[in-house]
Amino acid sequence: MTVGEQHRPEIVVGLVATPPDHPAEVVARLSGELADRLAERVDADVRWIVRDGWGEVAPRRDGGAEALLDDLVQRRADDRWDVAVCLTDLPLHSDGVPLVAQASARRRVAMVSLPALGWRQLQAVRAVVPDLVGRLLRDTGDQPMSSAGHGSANRVAAIHRAVDDGDAGERRYVGSRLSGRVRLLTGMVRANRPGRALLGLSKLLVGAFGTAAFALTTQTIWQMGDALGAVRLTTIMILSLVALVTWLIVAHDLWEKPDRRTPVELARLFNVGTTLTLGLATAVSYLVLFAGTVLAAALLIDTSVLEQTLQRPVRATDYLTLGWIISSMATVGGAIGSGLEDEETVRAAAYGYHPEPDGYQDRKDR
Repeated sequence: MTVGEQHRPEIVVGLVATPPDHPAEVVARLSGELADRLAERVDADVRWIVRDGWGEVAPRRDGGAEALLDDLVQRRADDRWDVAVCLTDLPLHSDGVPLVAQASARRRVAMVSLPALGWRQLQAVRAVVPDLVGRLLRDTGDQPMSSAGHGSANRVAAIHRAVDDGDAGERRYVGSRLSGRVRLLTGMVRANRPGRALLGLSKLLVGAFGTAAFALTTQTIWQMGDALGAVRLTTIMILSLVALVTWLIVAHDLWEKPDRRTPVELARLFNVGTTLTLGLATAVSYLVLFAGTVLAAALLIDTSVLEQTLQRPVRATDYLTLGWIISSMATVGGAIGSGLEDEETVRAAAYGYHPEPDGYQDRKDR
């Protein structure tokens, strides 16, 4: 450290991820670059020190943003941070619109709701967090801050407007009523990591392939596929996917019920997030099953044999139709076999469920 650096003011910024699941991944990627971004966008004459840590595995649901900020205040004081920012996957609302972020200069803390940022959360966080830190320090008046980066959070697409709550330095950043809700739902699916749900359905997919392989040898199925039109095949496909998602939710008790800890609106959002995540995972599974079934049909069923059964010339689209109806039937069969899935793996698809990471410990004492 040079002599000049020793005389630069030092500010410690704490980043807390709660729960230590998807938010922890964002914090891990942000913490390594945040000091440089703060120097670039807030004040280059400050020596920025960034500390990161994990919050609660199951964050409080009943107090909204205020509960998160109150908990963060204690964490900031315990670790002697100058300011602290919490990243959470809780979907939050303010006056009926999605709450993207909230800053409290009086308490020197701020929070960001990752789902409200939409799908591309890391890019948005890179813009929001430096602005929140700069605003906290400017509004306290303890540190002279330059105006670099001032108002950058307002340029984030997820933020529609900023609302001052009357108290000095108390500010909420909210999304729009319509597009903000759409962005919130897509952000919830992103935070819920549908890829994890897809991997969790691996046994179901294997069982569906077994059902499809058996159905390929049944000439009655060939004739059914030829007789059904595109509308009926589409209806059968949709019903099979709905049946699978419903079965997963019911069989593994993934439906969130309101209680004294979980408000009705939050439980509703959790259930929508779970349903959308499972819907996306099962749709991708269906496409994989469909591609595999069509390929197997083209390899195993000779054109002459299919023509003899259908009693007409066979086109390439006939193999697609055959794969279509068999995939839909095999999906229903896979739903029955989904009870064989590992309970912990399937429950991870529930938005309100956060499995405790291996070797988890609160990093405040590190």
